Amino acid sequence: MSKDKNAPIAIIGGGAWGLSTALHLSLTGYSDITVFDRAETIPSHFSAAYDLNKIVRAEYEDEFYTQLALVSDPRLENPLFGPYYHQTGYIVATSGEAPPKAVNSMEKALASVSKHPKFALDIHSLTTREEFRGHAWQFSGPLNGFRGYFNPLAGYAHSGNALKGVCLHLASRGVKFLLGETRGKVIELLYDNGPGGSSTRRCTGVVTADNEIHRAAISICALDAYGASLIPELGYFAVARCWSVAHVQLTEQECDLLRNLPVTNVRDLGFFFEPDPATRLFKLCPLGAGYSNTDASGTSLPPPDELPEPQGYIPLEDERKLRQLLRETLPWMADRPFVDKKMCWFSDTQDSEYCVDFVPGTGDSLVVLAGDSGHGFKMMPVFGKWVVDLLQDRKQKLARWRWQQHDGQGNNWADSVSWRVGNAREIGELIEEKNRITRAYL
Repeated sequence: MSKDKNAPIAIIGGGAWGLSTALHLSLTGYSDITVFDRAETIPSHFSAAYDLNKIVRAEYEDEFYTQLALVSDPRLENPLFGPYYHQTGYIVATSGEAPPKAVNSMEKALASVSKHPKFALDIHSLTTREEFRGHAWQFSGPLNGFRGYFNPLAGYAHSGNALKGVCLHLASRGVKFLLGETRGKVIELLYDNGPGGSSTRRCTGVVTADNEIHRAAISICALDAYGASLIPELGYFAVARCWSVAHVQLTEQECDLLRNLPVTNVRDLGFFFEPDPATRLFKLCPLGAGYSNTDASGTSLPPPDELPEPQGYIPLEDERKLRQLLRETLPWMADRPFVDKKMCWFSDTQDSEYCVDFVPGTGDSLVVLAGDSGHGFKMMPVFGKWVVDLLQDRKQKLARWRWQQHDGQGNNWADSVSWRVGNAREIGELIEEKNRITRAYL
């Protein structure tokens, strides 16, 4: 990386990883940083972190990510990240109808934290309804066949508020933001041809939708699910994939009832959080292998704005999971209408490893950040440090975070990682399903 800390740096994407990168570059002393995002404001609704909450936990079957999650503990970065963290505790479980893969995943997570010195003395195994209610007294459902554990050293963060807070902090440090569909939407990366016929071509900046050219010594693509729209080769191993999100609108009294409810993750059904006090929304997400939007070339990207995508809708199979989850835990809510239903897009890799690397053939001029696979937000406090390390080392030292040369398309990714239960599907199937339901009611 250039030793000139006044050299311009372009960060494309104002989500969790883009903002974290801007933060750590600024803390390192780089002074000319611009964040581009096509949304009009931060938090950007194009970011996977544009959300009420994300789970913050350190349970991983891989000790490598456990240690990273511990280092990223938001309490260590107070007051910048601490205000958005809520340590409600974390229940991980399976129902009595869980398939073996979900049970194995839960048991491996329990084994990983039970032997770790940070957690070992605090983890509580749960095998009866009474034991579950000892940590979540609000559970009034039968909890049929539920088995799991409680980890008090975990919880959730209000992700949308965290993005907004970090954005305001960055602006106070002189980081520039270009936002909106004209000034902030990057439509092209600029390259030179490299010296003397070299095969290396350097990225020299970006072009925005208003046809303005913005020169940069380093460009960093942090577009998450949208990354392959600028770097097509990324689509060979980092796939845009979405999962369902639904909410129940609660009353003030119902919110009070569920205050301090532990984050609850039932591996074969889904997970939920205590209600958000500002909106009184109770958020739920079903678990599964997700939905892609694969085109003729084999690349998956979120549908363009001009194409239909199910809005105010989640797949029937996902709704059934969430209804069953509520019947087992909070049955008084099980038949309430779901509101603010949507599909949340992530960048997913087959092995759930991140990509934090230079794009091949661009020297040290173009960086790509991808593959959060739904477990990237919790790393926001420290993620940008890894990007600074990459720029200073001029190469990615960790093999697991390097650009992948193989083509992972065409595989059933649900078999590759323990937390994916079920089979991946195409978003087009959801559109057809929604249309059938609509026709049935006409």
